[in-house]
Amino acid sequence: MCAIHQPNLFPRLSTLAKLYAADRWIILDDVQFARRDYQHRARLASLKDPCARQWLSLSTHLPRGRSTLILEARLAEPHRCRRRVAELVRQHYGRSRHWPALQDVLEPVLDRFEATDRTADIAEASALALLASVGWRGEVLHSSALPAHDGRSQRLADLAAATGSTVYLCGTGGMRYLDVEPFAGHRITVVPFRTPAVTPVWQFAREVSALWPIASIGPRSLAEALRSVASVQQNAVEPHA
Repeated sequence: MCAIHQPNLFPRLSTLAKLYAADRWIILDDVQFARRDYQHRARLASLKDPCARQWLSLSTHLPRGRSTLILEARLAEPHRCRRRVAELVRQHYGRSRHWPALQDVLEPVLDRFEATDRTADIAEASALALLASVGWRGEVLHSSALPAHDGRSQRLADLAAATGSTVYLCGTGGMRYLDVEPFAGHRITVVPFRTPAVTPVWQFAREVSALWPIASIGPRSLAEALRSVASVQQNAVEPHA
């Protein structure tokens, strides 16, 4: 089972859950960078009041303007961006009893600033650090290194096929435009990914960074919740097998 998703900075729980449920994450890094998306920013929720929120953004330079690909985007002020990430995450979650776990998430991300000025690298590192905190040990690949034809759905189907995937896990947003025919041509089953009904941990899953649930309930409890969702997705595949 594969998920194909752009690198997001400290992704939302809905995104994290989809990646967690997949056996491999194909990082979609060779499509156009979108400033209104989550590729360079995350919405941090207050620990005590998750309705109080603040954007954490990485100042990003687009060398080719609007046509710049995600993998081409560069940090405008790497050292300032690093300092802002460290300060805002601590400001929001430093008083959580799960702060040591959040520090383990934060450390590899801050270290990555010392090795790269690519915005996508930082976003990828943040997502992988969150996945590692909940015990995900899947495979990571990049679309820029895989063969695929043009066309939105055809490209996704080709990427899934190039990795030997037999199931494509698609978010509810993607299902609105996805053409399943190219997947059928590769004998790949498309399975819609849905987050659970509204509960305390999932209430803001599509709105704020997954840093908030980790700070609220801790990585162990969050991992249990993610395993439950992943199990539902696996069961959804079995009737098609």
